[in-house]
Amino acid sequence: MNISITKNGTELNVAVEGRLDTLTSPELEEKLEDELDGMEKVVFDFGKLEYISSAGLRVLVGVAQEIDDEEGVIIRNITDPVRDVFDVTGFTDAFVIE
Repeated sequence: MNISITKNGTELNVAVEGRLDTLTSPELEEKLEDELDGMEKVVFDFGKLEYISSAGLRVLVGVAQEIDDEEGVIIRNITDPVRDVFDVTGFTDAFVIE
C-alpha cells in the first residue's frame, strides 16, 4: 500500500493506493494520527485503491470521529470494487462520495 498525504489549510488530502485491509490499515491510521490536528476536512482519493476491508472502513470512521464531522470526510475517485464494499456495508450513505 502507498499513502500520500498533503495539507491545504484545514484540508488534509490522502491518496491511498493498493489494498486497505487488516494488515495495512494500522499503517494508514498511524500516518493520519499526527496529521488530523486542526483539520476540518479530510479528502481521500481512492482512485488507485483496489480493495477495502472492514478494518479500512474503521479507519474512515475513526477519522470522522476525530474531526467530529462525517460530512468532513470526502471520498473521491472511488473504484468499482471499493464502491461495492461501501454499498454492501451502507457506507455509501455515511460519507460524501464524489
